[in-house]
Amino acid sequence: MGQHDAAFNPITFTVWFEHVAGMNTRLSQAMEQLMQVRPQLTDDDVWGLYQSYVADVDPLAMHRIGDELQRVTSTLAKAAASTGEDAGQFGSQLETLVTDLQALNDTLVTPAVIKAIEGSARMRSSTQALESEVKTSQSEVQRLQSELTRVRDESLHDSLTQVLNRKGFDQRLADMLRQLPQADHSHGLIMFDIDYFKKVNDTHGHVMGDRVLQAVGEVLKSCVPSTSVFSVARYGGEEFAILMPDSTQDEAVKLAELVRTRIKAMKIRDRRTQAVVLTITLSGGVALMQVDDDAQSLTSRADAALYQSKQGGRDRITCV
Repeated sequence: MGQHDAAFNPITFTVWFEHVAGMNTRLSQAMEQLMQVRPQLTDDDVWGLYQSYVADVDPLAMHRIGDELQRVTSTLAKAAASTGEDAGQFGSQLETLVTDLQALNDTLVTPAVIKAIEGSARMRSSTQALESEVKTSQSEVQRLQSELTRVRDESLHDSLTQVLNRKGFDQRLADMLRQLPQADHSHGLIMFDIDYFKKVNDTHGHVMGDRVLQAVGEVLKSCVPSTSVFSVARYGGEEFAILMPDSTQDEAVKLAELVRTRIKAMKIRDRRTQAVVLTITLSGGVALMQVDDDAQSLTSRADAALYQSKQGGRDRITCV
């Protein structure tokens, strides 16, 4: 990094970390090609690399684009259908006119009128084909929109534990803080950490560690009613969180204790012998939103409460 002109900031560190770690092949290839032309990367170069190969596409923006495309195709389909109806009515009027003229005198039915009827029929057929094509495209847009929604949801969930991942947590937390709670209520955040999780991995291996994480995720989900607005997330590693919009301190502490006691009662068994392999505990910290809180300060206070639980002997809940 010191050999280049780009400033030392989080964007620069991120780009160089992913390059040096070998975790982003497309980024590394682009950087190497760029450095052949410009040996010293500038801030603009690094920002361009970050935007193209590191930054996530905003799933909400993509969803809005899908909605807008769906609206446009829907409008086009209605317009095509309306045009087809108008063409059909016009064709019927011409046919009625020809019939009336023939009743008076066949010689009055000029070739021009016949051509107009034929042209109307062609226009109606063409419009019907357009309407069919638009409807087909509309179905494809709906399919793509459903796929986009599925991909967006997957991008916000942790594949191992099937709860929200850190990105999903950050998004739900931001949504929660934008809402005003009811009188005598606030927004709550509970942070959990599995006690001595490193020992689980060291003693039983990472496969067992993954089973423990999955089990904890299941317990947390079981403690939160499916009809509630609360959200369960894996904050990172062995740390989990529950977001509690529009709740009270008593409700938050009660839920945290419910999770703690259920985790303590959980028994991880050997799948072959059904013998109990291990039991675990977790510590928790509860924080309720204050007037000047933002996402960072609320999370920091919940994390501080969690740290107090760890320092106080683990397997306990602390509220700040």
